[in-house]
Amino acid sequence: MAKTDPTEPKPRPIIRIGLLLVSHSLLVSVVCCTAGVLALLLLPVLAKNTYISENALMPGSASPMLSHDDVSQASRFVNNILSSNLGSAGSGIGIPGIIAQHIKDLGGEVNFHKFQPQVDKFQPLRFFSSPDPEIVQENYSCSTYGINTVGIIRAPRGDGKEAIVLVTPYNSMKVTAGEALSLGIGYSVFSLLTRVTWLAKDIIWLAADSQLGDYAAVASWLRDYHTPSFGDLGKRHSEMCYQRSLFESSTNKMTGKEAFDGFRRAGTMAAALVIKFADASEEVEKDALYIYPEASNGQMPNLDLINIVNYLAVHGQGFRVKVEKLWSLLDSGWLKSLGKLIESLGKVAKTLNPQWNFAIPVAEYVEGTATLASSLYSQALGIPTGPHGAFRDFQVDAITMKVSPKHSSYEVRQNELLLRGGRLVEGVIRCVNNLLEKFHQSFFLYLLTSPNRFVSVGVYMIAFALLISPLPLVAASLFINAGKLDSNVEKTGLVSLPASANETAFTFKSWKWLNAAKTVFVVHLWGAIVTLLPQFFPVLPDSSIPTKLLIWVSLSLVSLLILQVIIGSSVSFTHDNQAQRTEWALLKSVTIAAAFIGLCLMSVINFATAEIGAVILVPMCLMARPLRLDARAKTLKAFTRAACNLFLLLLGFPPVAFIVFKGLLEGFNNLVVSDLWNWVESLWMWGSATYIYICMVHIPCWVLCIRTLLHNF
Repeated sequence: MAKTDPTEPKPRPIIRIGLLLVSHSLLVSVVCCTAGVLALLLLPVLAKNTYISENALMPGSASPMLSHDDVSQASRFVNNILSSNLGSAGSGIGIPGIIAQHIKDLGGEVNFHKFQPQVDKFQPLRFFSSPDPEIVQENYSCSTYGINTVGIIRAPRGDGKEAIVLVTPYNSMKVTAGEALSLGIGYSVFSLLTRVTWLAKDIIWLAADSQLGDYAAVASWLRDYHTPSFGDLGKRHSEMCYQRSLFESSTNKMTGKEAFDGFRRAGTMAAALVIKFADASEEVEKDALYIYPEASNGQMPNLDLINIVNYLAVHGQGFRVKVEKLWSLLDSGWLKSLGKLIESLGKVAKTLNPQWNFAIPVAEYVEGTATLASSLYSQALGIPTGPHGAFRDFQVDAITMKVSPKHSSYEVRQNELLLRGGRLVEGVIRCVNNLLEKFHQSFFLYLLTSPNRFVSVGVYMIAFALLISPLPLVAASLFINAGKLDSNVEKTGLVSLPASANETAFTFKSWKWLNAAKTVFVVHLWGAIVTLLPQFFPVLPDSSIPTKLLIWVSLSLVSLLILQVIIGSSVSFTHDNQAQRTEWALLKSVTIAAAFIGLCLMSVINFATAEIGAVILVPMCLMARPLRLDARAKTLKAFTRAACNLFLLLLGFPPVAFIVFKGLLEGFNNLVVSDLWNWVESLWMWGSATYIYICMVHIPCWVLCIRTLLHNF
């Protein structure tokens, strides 16, 4: 036995710990993956009560100033909107004029913002850049214009550098009772704020014309608000459209002066509120207020904004605040059983130590899990849940509030809803008005388990860290074991070496590692090509959705074959069976390393997508092993491992995962082929980074796992 040199320095403790973990990578993988899944299931238990971090907000410190006289005026305004001739062709012109006239009568500044519908254009790298400039249709008509009405109040105590935005979407072609109520709330609050003396921030009331989509109306106005314009673009558009010119001239007669004299701006936006009323009301005992905070690519507003809305709605106006949840999980049997187990363990722990108080009722755990799953899914999808998402693209904190009364008849309770809704908006504006700076004290990365409970990033990132921590350890273990196997092959003489054996062995192993890296690079390059293929779909003739899917799949397979021919496939440097065993180990090692890098990069862009992706991708990559080796073993362990590999591979295929998830939520009887295409199309049209992750990280790793399973077949 070779003696160790006492003068040789010992490795540092951190290196010895790393080598110990690498040598026991199988045990570490099982423990970490199990702990990661359990950590996800325990997140509702670890949720904390929300609290207001910024003391300057002071919600509820002042009595509401919105009076019944303001409500009466707003009620007449709502009746005026509803009594307008909505069925005529000119209704889309008359309602913006009515709103502008009332804003002028209150003493506010008013202007009209014209916009056109955007062209649905595939932009795969949209999330890397700033919001895109407006892209309009080439062949447009005057009837395709949407008209936003914008009213501005200049703060008497401000310097014009900050502003608060209130958005009330409505369809100018057919205003519903709920949309008219939201306009009435905007009018009542605007009327009040023109008279107060404590206002320190400008107020912008955006009556967004949603006939082309409420998100498109808000996003178009925001782009123009943050983009310098030279010349009077509004008048040029009016000259192009005679109908719009008549509209402006009629508005000028009503207001007594020119209402549209250029794009008016206020200060930097501190916050924004979007007010909506539900069209169909639920049969509930109490009026509900739904909060929608999710924006594009998992962006969330500062938690303090949600906290003050929740506090004022519950304690000030008596609303029952709700957030979206996955309703299918509420009736889940296994989730209720898990909740009972956690409740029992919590009671036992409390008897051992009274400070260990983590037991929650089963109903609270189930509802918290359903809410957390909805929050995680909405963030991972990367699609905004309302027009407030347009503000987050410009780093403005915003949420959408939708009021759902307990009775669907708005006419009976019109004044009551205007009073309560107006006072809620007034209270939120007063809180934001107290701020000397933008929201920054509270959290921006969080998951909601209820309107008043949340899980911060410092807690839910533990599950992600546990899930991905085995990846570098297993990759290093496979690489080291492959090197040892090569050394054993050389010592036994299975591979003839020249005189300079050490130098040749080093070169041999280096080239084998580069060969695996080249294969992984080719597959990920193919993933980038698959990502860009829909860019060429608009030049194809109109075809059905199954045809588009077939074209996409066919082009993807052809491009993969072409890349394999041009760049070359994996070629062995030896025909020996024992030496070939190292090839799949090296391929799996590099695949795992690529998956680790991809998940870490995705966690920077959208943490929720990386969290869900780790749950699916990590077990699939760690379990991958050639099926031929398991077939030769002919044992129960090998058969079970092969079955798990096939199951994970099937579940890891994105279309299958989509079908399973949608089937569990809505039932498998309602599934059609168009759902998959519509889902993918919505991802790339909204510029969701989830689409980039699926095509450039998940699918390439899935293909490499197939290559590992079919090695030497």
